[in-house]
Amino acid sequence: MTGRPVTEQAGGIDAPDFVVVDVETSCSQVSSICQIGIVGFKDGRETFAYETLLDPCDRFSSFNTRIHGITADHVIGAPTFADAHAIIAGHLSGRITVAHSLFDKGALAAACLLHRRDPIEATWLDGVRVAKRAWPDLPSHRLNVLTRFLDLPHKHHDALSDARAAGMVIVRAMEHTGMNLAGWLAPSNPPRAKAPPPALDGPLKGERIFILGEARNGPLARRLAGEGARIMAGVGVSTTRLVISDKQPFGRFVTTHAQYRQAVALQGEGVPIAIYNEVDMKCGPSTHAAVVT
Repeated sequence: MTGRPVTEQAGGIDAPDFVVVDVETSCSQVSSICQIGIVGFKDGRETFAYETLLDPCDRFSSFNTRIHGITADHVIGAPTFADAHAIIAGHLSGRITVAHSLFDKGALAAACLLHRRDPIEATWLDGVRVAKRAWPDLPSHRLNVLTRFLDLPHKHHDALSDARAAGMVIVRAMEHTGMNLAGWLAPSNPPRAKAPPPALDGPLKGERIFILGEARNGPLARRLAGEGARIMAGVGVSTTRLVISDKQPFGRFVTTHAQYRQAVALQGEGVPIAIYNEVDMKCGPSTHAAVVT
């Protein structure tokens, strides 16, 4: 986080093969962009970088600040999105633009609408989709998991570092698979992992379980299905248990995972969903069940 714009670096004269964008937001409003990072890549190398703090014209929530460390004090005197729109659009418009998940695409669209600026027209490529196709056996395709797996330098939730790391994931995916950008942009419908069918009888018969941190057809899913449980694709009102896999890659941040937070929210609404660690399944609820985010 520099607090000032970082603009084109050496080698930025030629048009990049693709650009990568990452944003941080100040609160739950997706339009509340408080930092943006953009990095261009050509022939597998970085050609330019742009980063700036932005005044989101919105509140700063403690939850978001805990994630990225940016506060209202940091953006005093910073440009608004409206002020920076021309620069941002100049870097992204008409180009192959990567975002690691398309949250960033939605945030930019919402900010353009809020600030009455023209939409940014780009050819979007989802970095998560690329990573899932390149390394389908990884238990997670979150950016911080991928950078550890690929041994890439990365400061998580810094927009410039996230954009740079997400770009290198694309570069490594192309090297790993031999597929070029046109190939990654082509539509694909890879088969979804199918959950094993529940056994007709067993101690978990009637349970509807979502597993956090492991594929729906992984060894834990097969064990629980063998005991009669139905393995769910997500957490909903019919889910009876969320089970945290021993292999989950999120570390202490597991409680910030969307499915975990959904389970806690449902508990707060009186839905009888229990949260367990894998090792606790026969012993009782995990200590995580008492954690409310």
